Amino acid sequence: MRDPNEPIGRDEREHDISVIRALPKVELHLHLEGAAPPAFIRGMAKEKSVRLDNVFAPDGSYDFRDFGHFLQVYEAATSVLASPEDYARLTLAMLEQSAENGVIYSETFISPDFCGGGDLSAWKEYLQAMREASEEAGKSLGITLRGVVTCIRHFGPDKARRAAMCAAETAGDWIVGFGMGGDEARGSQRDFAYSFDMAREAGLKLTSHAGEWRGPREVEEAVRDLGVSRVGHGVRAIEDPRLVDNLVEKQIVLEVCPGSNVMLGVYPNLGAHPIEKLRERGVKVTISTDDPPFFHTSMADEYEQLARTHGWDAARFAEIARTSADAAFCDEDTRAGILKRLDG
Repeated sequence: MRDPNEPIGRDEREHDISVIRALPKVELHLHLEGAAPPAFIRGMAKEKSVRLDNVFAPDGSYDFRDFGHFLQVYEAATSVLASPEDYARLTLAMLEQSAENGVIYSETFISPDFCGGGDLSAWKEYLQAMREASEEAGKSLGITLRGVVTCIRHFGPDKARRAAMCAAETAGDWIVGFGMGGDEARGSQRDFAYSFDMAREAGLKLTSHAGEWRGPREVEEAVRDLGVSRVGHGVRAIEDPRLVDNLVEKQIVLEVCPGSNVMLGVYPNLGAHPIEKLRERGVKVTISTDDPPFFHTSMADEYEQLARTHGWDAARFAEIARTSADAAFCDEDTRAGILKRLDG
């Protein structure tokens, strides 16, 4: 990797950035509803004559103050998505954006709570619509999508069990994982152990949001109490050297979303973000966008900003993309196809 302190010409630097933005990418941490462009949600609301108060800023972007308010705006925007067809359209819109940014494989978080209210029969209808849309995008855009069912932490353990049942009943080659999102300040990871055990018994691989707001102990509990192989965010593990060593030893993969962490104020800027320190310590890190239109980012933007801030070159990003492919929850044939495309 080039020494970031080595002087290079402006033209050469911009050429390198252009090359980096165009690299094939693998994204593992992406919320489907959170990937809805504001124009898509406004259009859907207009079609249905639904008023969405206090969701958009004057410039048309999503408007929120902090993480708690973000969750409120997120759920308000999601309220206009009320049918399998709505989710099929959203899936296509999301995949078009991802493909434009060079993503060749993505895993998206989808929740039965938003897709049928946790009812298994309704969930299957939503799931079929999303899967058909993803297969259409695969043919037209060359992008592969898989689903990771998520329970919503602040909805509580009982609803999480319903989500886990939906996940277990539809586990297979498209629904490949189970996880948890939502408000990290509610309850504890172990409150949801039953749901994660149910998903594990169904053959699903596991992830959970942790270490974004509550600190390193939350990461430790996700690994210990839920048995996850990946952690959503997990960046505050850097505050506990012993935990970092444990993550390395157990080969736990972090789904890092730098732009999201900065936008929500977990870190003041990208220079203060610990992704490089974690990588240097041997932690397996990946790069994702979380909820890209909410946080004014894209996968190409994430790559560019990391290159400018940390001096990462194309080889470093290729290495991280391979780490992401290795950590993907898909079957081995799909993984082999991703790796082949990454190797070009």
